[in-house]
Amino acid sequence: MVLFFALGLAAALARSDLTIPEAVAKTLALYLMMSIGFKGGAEVAKSGFTSLMLWVMLAGVILSFIIPVIGFYALRATSRLPAVDAAAVAAHYGSISIVTFVAATEAVQGQGLPFEGFLVAVAAVMETPAILSALLLARRARGPGKETEGESAGALIREVGLNSSVVMLVGSFLIGWATGAKGLAMIAPFIIDPFRGILCLFLLDMGLVAGRGMREGARHLSPPVLAFGILMPLLSAALATFAIAPLGLSVGGAALFITLSASASYIAVPAAMRLALPEAKPAIYLTLSLGVTFPFNLALGIPLYLALAQRVGL
Repeated sequence: MVLFFALGLAAALARSDLTIPEAVAKTLALYLMMSIGFKGGAEVAKSGFTSLMLWVMLAGVILSFIIPVIGFYALRATSRLPAVDAAAVAAHYGSISIVTFVAATEAVQGQGLPFEGFLVAVAAVMETPAILSALLLARRARGPGKETEGESAGALIREVGLNSSVVMLVGSFLIGWATGAKGLAMIAPFIIDPFRGILCLFLLDMGLVAGRGMREGARHLSPPVLAFGILMPLLSAALATFAIAPLGLSVGGAALFITLSASASYIAVPAAMRLALPEAKPAIYLTLSLGVTFPFNLALGIPLYLALAQRVGL
């Protein structure tokens, strides 16, 4: 599957006219959200609501809030990024990439490792705390009384909570939870059998988008900022391993939680940043998360996180 991402990346860098219509790309993304959400909900219906689920959710929320703080001060110490750009970049690294999560799920299943279905719900709750944390950092850097219009709590909650990917993921999870194994069996030919082929097509599109972003945004990315795109996921993975070690997740579940913590958003957070921090440069935060961290996680990160989960014996 990673090879399809590489194909799209190479085609974009070579300025090929290969493209996937935006409406088709959005449909593919919605399909992936529906499939992973429904399967996760059905798995929770099977296993039941447990204290482990609550503890892992709490760990995810805490990590999502503190990772942007670490990322913000690391960027300010090592690069010349303005505070608002550093805050916007940091928000992406505290939130999650659901496509990276899906790719990690395929890797875990390929190893024959079981994992907890409630991690889909954990992914959903890790979307928002990073945005709030980054806005607090940006507001503190600006000083009092300089908030933008888009920073109102209602507007942000609407932008993040009603984002199409979040609505589809959470809604499908709840439907899967309500209908359980019977519901899953009824639509399995649609949400299970074609899943890998559609994921390949979606990763091809992600490669095209990442390649275009690298072409257009490369001049904004200094060596320290590029290094941040590689080192920050590794630091987040280490924090996630430390946080999850006492909780008793399966090896597959731990690998997925580490992957969630080490991934960087490129769907929900960019939308929120456009609203809340319009002066932040998308050429920096989107190119870094999608053009650097996303391919790094696909090619090297996921195998590393899986090996880390296996090595520490979670």
